[in-house]
Amino acid sequence: MSQPTTIAERFLAMHEGAQPLLLGNVWDQGSAKLLTSLGYEALATTSSGHAATLGRLDYAVGRDAALAHAGSLVGATAAPVSADLEDCFADNLDGVADTVTAAVACGLAGCSIEDWNPREQRLYDIDEAVARVEAAATAAHTGAARLVLTARAENYLRGRRDLDDTIQRLQRYQQAGADVLYAPALQRHEDIARLVASVERPVNVLALPGLPPIDELATIGVARVSVGGSFAFAALGAVASAASELLQRGTYGFTELAAAGARAAREAFA
Repeated sequence: MSQPTTIAERFLAMHEGAQPLLLGNVWDQGSAKLLTSLGYEALATTSSGHAATLGRLDYAVGRDAALAHAGSLVGATAAPVSADLEDCFADNLDGVADTVTAAVACGLAGCSIEDWNPREQRLYDIDEAVARVEAAATAAHTGAARLVLTARAENYLRGRRDLDDTIQRLQRYQQAGADVLYAPALQRHEDIARLVASVERPVNVLALPGLPPIDELATIGVARVSVGGSFAFAALGAVASAASELLQRGTYGFTELAAAGARAAREAFA
């Protein structure tokens, strides 16, 4: 078997280990450098975390800003970076392809497309979603530079807890050319195991309360675990706690955590 040579090949090969690839979702260049210094081998953007840095909620950042942000992260680290591109910010297939083509030009190793339409607040019908994944896959896999395309079935994240439909969607996204399959908010061991056994592509799961531990996910055959916006909001939670302590109690306990952060930053940014 030939050794991977491109950033996308390196990234895809990381999904073949005995343990799941732990994908660190980052929200700025500092967090990208910090996580790589701590040992994360691959990174991804987080649409909600990026939006928070701009004082916005998820889905409130447009395509150009999201791609510029992703490109800045590529420039901050040697680790492969995959971009959270929502539904590729497009209502039609040409727009989907254009977004992925632009992602290739950013130097990314991968990107994702989800089957949730944030503008209409609905899941795409399955045939429509499959066509969109196929358009994204064609753009991702054409030419010398290519991307690892992750196709997301958003059922469980949107309150539609239909495992049969989720599996059917991901099976069809696989057939449409997706390299990695992702059903965020799927949490039960038996459900994840059934999904993994039903497809022939690496499966990503989202770190949430109640998710089986990493070693257990490895025995199921999960290839990748990502954190979404959790790290970004953990950081915001720490700031909110520190600010509230000073404002409400007039004490300085937060400085201990700040000192730990400063040490980590010095090591990461040197």
